[in-house]
Amino acid sequence: MTAARPQLAPPPITNRTRVGTGAEILPGLDGRTGPARRYREIVADFVQHLGGEVTAAEEAVIRRAAQLQLWCEDAEAAFARGEAFDITSFTTAANALRRLLADLGLQRRARDVTPDLRDYIAGKHGVAS
Repeated sequence: MTAARPQLAPPPITNRTRVGTGAEILPGLDGRTGPARRYREIVADFVQHLGGEVTAAEEAVIRRAAQLQLWCEDAEAAFARGEAFDITSFTTAANALRRLLADLGLQRRARDVTPDLRDYIAGKHGVAS
């Protein structure tokens, strides 16, 4: 018979780090910079993609994916400016990003083309909606 392991409760809010409370994105990072703001946008988009509520594990994957997306965007901008571009590093990062997004549920979605019922009925009867 195996004894049940005690559940670990999260520390009280007063004992959490600034990153843990959401006051900082990453330790020691000024959240007002352009890259920090873009990072927050990407994280928010990924969280929204998952319905707004994420687990700690999903958040960890989201944060890594957001960083990779930010890095890829920066590399793409450098390439567009005619600067040096390391295709091997870029391809590696893009593939890692794709795998993380797949873990989060990246998938092709069929677009709903079903007409609104009122529009459908109006169209059948020649009535403008």
